[in-house]
Amino acid sequence: MPFSRSFEIDETDQLDKAGQTILQLVERAAGVAEENSRHVLDTVQKLSHQLHEAENRIADLEAEVAAYRERADRAEQWMHRVYTEIETNFLSKALSGSA
Repeated sequence: MPFSRSFEIDETDQLDKAGQTILQLVERAAGVAEENSRHVLDTVQKLSHQLHEAENRIADLEAEVAAYRERADRAEQWMHRVYTEIETNFLSKALSGSA
């Protein structure tokens, strides 16, 4: 019987070592997962901040575009008015004077 008892002790030691090794691996994996999670969260926060800044910049640029469009429309109205005045005051008189 000493042989079977020794075998049982060795088997128990191996099971304990295997169990401890598995627990250590699980703890390491949990640590790596937590580190990865923190890294992902930091990256998401940075990207979210950059997105918010980009959205603000887009809004500013859209406002600038609207202002420039309005100025262009006003300039076009003034050009039309000036053209009409020139046509009325100079071209009409020049044509009526030469007729």
